[in-house]
Amino acid sequence: MSEPGPISEGETGFDRILGFTLPSRNARGRVVRLGAVLETILSAHDYPPAIKHLLAEALVVTGLIGSLLKDGEGQLTMQAQTEGGIVDLLVCDFRGGELRGYVRHDAERLAMLGANPSLHALFGKGYLAITFDLATTAQRYQGIVPLEGGSLAEACQSYFAQSEQVPTLIRVGVRSDGQHCVGGGLLVQHLPEGEEGRERHHVKMDHPEWEHVAALAGSTRHDELVDGTLSLEALVWRLFHEEDEVRIQPGAALSRGCRCTIEHYQSILARFPAQDLAEMRSESGFIEVDCAFCSRIFEISA
Repeated sequence: MSEPGPISEGETGFDRILGFTLPSRNARGRVVRLGAVLETILSAHDYPPAIKHLLAEALVVTGLIGSLLKDGEGQLTMQAQTEGGIVDLLVCDFRGGELRGYVRHDAERLAMLGANPSLHALFGKGYLAITFDLATTAQRYQGIVPLEGGSLAEACQSYFAQSEQVPTLIRVGVRSDGQHCVGGGLLVQHLPEGEEGRERHHVKMDHPEWEHVAALAGSTRHDELVDGTLSLEALVWRLFHEEDEVRIQPGAALSRGCRCTIEHYQSILARFPAQDLAEMRSESGFIEVDCAFCSRIFEISA
């Protein structure tokens, strides 16, 4: 990888994912920055600032982890749930470069907290479930870990360490001025058995190669992750320019991808017996379906 030249308009990497590998360190990574896509998803509901920040972080992490899928039609779903927490459900998913997300919370209880509530204050005792659905093989993999740590990024690091046995570092930055919101993130992983995709027989969290990569990646500042004048390629160069080789893998553009169409809901309702459909029907003769992701109500003919 050669040193980046001057950044031109359109090259700063908003709503795009960039992949990279460090062959001599047996490591891979992803870096993402969300702009318009993030604002579109957040605008579906009138979220208070703390919930906007939480969902923005979740969407960045979902984009990073989802981009690890080699199955182009596969889906990554990240879901955090609690019993009795202020936030009782957070769900985001990624499929084919499309992102969506939603948070359900108790507004009255949230108003009693300060401006920057901790993860524990929002969720209390809960869990994080990460699910990979592979379309080409119809297989599903799911890992569930306690929702612990100072952020969702830390909880996801624990998921990879416990469920995947893959040393992982995730850094996320979110910046909002009340009108506009930007999110950025970095993920790096160590694959100690060699090239990406090979079976991993054991993992050493204190492997010298991983300690070196984690130290460099951990130096990433939040302002760099959300800096619109810094391209994703330049960010990777800043961190790893002293390595023997950095291989860049341009990723696809990201978009908001709610799959709420009348045809989609008709296909789901077709699985219900006629008696159940009759009970769902409103006085107008339609079945009303409320999409939590995009805050739209669809009237489906029954």
